[in-house]
Amino acid sequence: MRKIVHRHLGKVVAGAAIAVAGTAVMIGVTLPGSAGADESGGTSGGAGTAQQTGQDGPNGAVRPGVVERAPAEGQKGKGRDPLTDDEMRRAEQIAVNRQLFDSSENVEGARGPQRIGVDLSEPDTADLDNPNAPRRADLTFYDYKDDTLVTKTVDLDTGKVEQTGVQHGVQPPISRDETTEAARLLIADPLGAGLKADFKDATGKELTSPDQLMLNSMVYRATPGAQPAVLGACGEHRCVRLFPKVKNGPWIDSRDLVIDLSARKVGKLG
Repeated sequence: MRKIVHRHLGKVVAGAAIAVAGTAVMIGVTLPGSAGADESGGTSGGAGTAQQTGQDGPNGAVRPGVVERAPAEGQKGKGRDPLTDDEMRRAEQIAVNRQLFDSSENVEGARGPQRIGVDLSEPDTADLDNPNAPRRADLTFYDYKDDTLVTKTVDLDTGKVEQTGVQHGVQPPISRDETTEAARLLIADPLGAGLKADFKDATGKELTSPDQLMLNSMVYRATPGAQPAVLGACGEHRCVRLFPKVKNGPWIDSRDLVIDLSARKVGKLG
């Protein structure tokens, strides 16, 4: 029994040093060595800091710090202010018309394209010094129905779509929702058995949900002859490598596994 435990734990990346050396160096990805980890086993984060910065109370006791609410965000930003939540929602409503919604699929197979990102557009040259320049949003979507990248530019003042682009074989960075879905597919797949075993060795608990992990991800593209046939379409398909971390625990090495989100299949490299 101890041999089995040690075999599983052999895959668990012990701390940041191995995570950086084994993952960052080999594949060019830098992983946060201690993000979300509480190495001491105590309470981490803002609670301790708040107590240290609070004002003195009776008998010299330190009062807990008070976290003030962020000011209410306006419906519309000005100039080069980042897009507000309201602006992002409005931009998406304008960009995803009924035709696009009905003809596309997101990462879970539901109707509507998968949103990848919404960003403030760069101003026209003539508007560089104009504080009242029109505010535009660049939106990026992935349509899993036919593996296309859809980009749209929306004028938030007029409510019109100014530009639309459709590209094949273009793979932007993986979004949070896609990363979560990739982890869900991996956990449910037989090839995810090692991940679940390592998680149980590290925590004593069963891994049943992506919510139990901290996840980083990167796009995987197929290289001729370098992967099994099940992953041969990666690049045309949307494929992901995951770098999971136990919350308040170690990284788990899953670099040899690739999730094809388009085909909803998992393959193993090497």
